[in-house]
Amino acid sequence: MDALSETLRVVRLVGAIFIHGRFSAPWCYQSPCADFAAPLLEPSAERVVIFHLITEGQCFVEMDSGAPVQLSAGDAVVFPQGHAHRMSSAPGLEPAKGARLETVLSRRPRRLVYGGGGRTTRLVCGYLACDARLARMLLSGLPPLLKVSVRGSNAGMWLEASVQYALAEARSPRPGGAGVLAKLAEVLFIEVLRLYMNEHSADRPGWLAAVRDRIVGAALTQLHTRPAHAWTLEALARAAGASRSVLAERFQHLVGSAPMEYLTQWRMLLAANLLSSSNAPLARIAEDIGYQTDTAFIRAFRREYGMPPAAWRRRQSSRPLAS
Repeated sequence: MDALSETLRVVRLVGAIFIHGRFSAPWCYQSPCADFAAPLLEPSAERVVIFHLITEGQCFVEMDSGAPVQLSAGDAVVFPQGHAHRMSSAPGLEPAKGARLETVLSRRPRRLVYGGGGRTTRLVCGYLACDARLARMLLSGLPPLLKVSVRGSNAGMWLEASVQYALAEARSPRPGGAGVLAKLAEVLFIEVLRLYMNEHSADRPGWLAAVRDRIVGAALTQLHTRPAHAWTLEALARAAGASRSVLAERFQHLVGSAPMEYLTQWRMLLAANLLSSSNAPLARIAEDIGYQTDTAFIRAFRREYGMPPAAWRRRQSSRPLAS
């Protein structure tokens, strides 16, 4: 199993679609920065990444810096660093002065109909919530605005049709529609990342580019599938089919950290997931992620999270539940 698949398998992600919009030109909709929207979208999340899927027509997206980007039906756009942005029928329009975000999000998915009666654009807005460290890993090296066409893949076309179906189901009296939408939001986000990996990730350093690299990708797969193994740089280089110096240099360039440092970070992410999703004792968790003693595990966890694992687990259990 590759590193991306293994990461998505073991780490908890939460997704949802929160707006289904039908806009007619002229129109302009302001989306706040993700840090502002996060407490309203997913109160228990450390990090929220917002994305949009255009299902009909076309529009533009603008941030405070950079040129407007045109979007057409089938395009998905993600904001990895959570920048505020504007969606509009044409660049330079003033955003609508509508209801407060709390009101808009009081019922999800919220159906919005707005505009001047001209050309129609339909879009859905969704988010993915996850651990802040996982977000830094997955999204490192990505541009502030990431655009792909999901209609360029068979999976994307199926997803788009499934989202439309689930939106209709969410408004029906039958139970389960919101749950289906949540799962589709997660799958859609993952498919966008996969499409971007295939099209652009080699252009710049980052975790997604590292996964595709022949040498570093092989090393990441080993670390992710066998985190409890007593890895050394030499053993990892041998498994990746490279010399120690080549692996260390390429790993540092693409991932931004040394292989053994990355292994510790991945182990701590696994530990946090186990602490929040199970009642396993600390000694068992320590053994599962590669520590011979719970003392060594506690020390490493404190360095990464700023508190002992038992205290971190208590804090997670006292957090408010997601809406």
